[in-house]
Amino acid sequence: MSFNLVDTFFISLLGTQQLAAISFTFPVTFTLISLAIGLSIGTSAVTAKALGSGQTDNARNDSLGALWLSVLLVSLLALLCYWLLDPIFLLLGATPDILGYIREYMVIWLAGSMLLVTPMIGNAILRAAGETKIPSLVMASSGVVNAVLDPILIFGIGPIPAMGMTGAAIATVVSWLAGFIFILYWLKVKRGLISHWLMPWTLFISVSRKILHIGLPAAGANMLTPLAMAVLTAIMATYGPEAVAAFGVGARLESLACLVILALSMTLPPVISQNFGAGQFARVRDAYQLCCRFVLIWQAVLYGILALLAYPIAAVFTDNPQVATYLRWFIWIMPLAYGLQGIIILTNSSFNALHLPAKAVVLSVFRLFICYVPLAWLGGVLLGVVGVFIGCIIANVLTAATAYFWYQRVLLRFA
Repeated sequence: MSFNLVDTFFISLLGTQQLAAISFTFPVTFTLISLAIGLSIGTSAVTAKALGSGQTDNARNDSLGALWLSVLLVSLLALLCYWLLDPIFLLLGATPDILGYIREYMVIWLAGSMLLVTPMIGNAILRAAGETKIPSLVMASSGVVNAVLDPILIFGIGPIPAMGMTGAAIATVVSWLAGFIFILYWLKVKRGLISHWLMPWTLFISVSRKILHIGLPAAGANMLTPLAMAVLTAIMATYGPEAVAAFGVGARLESLACLVILALSMTLPPVISQNFGAGQFARVRDAYQLCCRFVLIWQAVLYGILALLAYPIAAVFTDNPQVATYLRWFIWIMPLAYGLQGIIILTNSSFNALHLPAKAVVLSVFRLFICYVPLAWLGGVLLGVVGVFIGCIIANVLTAATAYFWYQRVLLRFA
């Protein structure tokens, strides 16, 4: 998430049009990231259950198959996005002048996407094996590399020319490359979670089916989020590029504000899957409830901090008064429901960990297309940009209550 936020900050220094351009890219980039997240969820659930059942060789096969499967699927999706680049962003409401900036960023970003997915899947394998420090180190180090390279490549220094949006994309891809090399080394040499690089085709198909049974619905559920974001971006585009720019910055701030939730959504599933494999359903229930209570308290504290810092945060990202006004309203309203959003995310990941991916998909559809988008649209009709934010809040309240009580009923069937 720091990649997106750092890119957004430095690109915002180029101007409002460039900031709007990077904001338009969010639904598309997050679509590929969502596919990778879904595959990592399937990888984590399958590998953790195998390890919890004492099937180490099966876990190694699952790990290798997951890496190859993720590279194949993400590369295909990236190629499709490249072919449809202009139609996608024109449909989202990008103007021709902004589209030029979008192309500068997205062509390179898509070309390097394979280097992003491998560390994500590798980190999921390590977490499934109980290793959390190395995944943190890999992602943090890559984020630092990106932050160092961004200003150098965007604005230029010495013999390095200023490359603008193109420089931001190159910085991101280079930082992914560093994570790509390190994670493969750690999996193969340090942890022995991969015993070889190739596998028989029949075994690859068998492993892929297991992972896709959970990973494909999980990826589909995750990819609904950028689809909904695309609709919301199109709604924002009706209020002008300033609204799009503010919404794009707010979405990236939201990703950063929800880091703890996202961390729990990645570390809770291996705990649930391992105890699911061992038949310890009381621990499954306790872990879920503990995480839900924690995110409500954590996000309430975080809201207070964000609300107090709304003015300086807006000033960091823009000197356009209209963009700053929209962004402050985003900060004052949207984080009110981040704790409830956390319950939704944790419930989704917990369903996947119990090998019930269809329920996670249903919950995502309910949240995004029965509650989130319709209520945001209605709020916009009634109250403009601020009304869109209020509609999102109401949607999270309704969905969080539904998610929590539904999960409790599912657990009663296992107990």
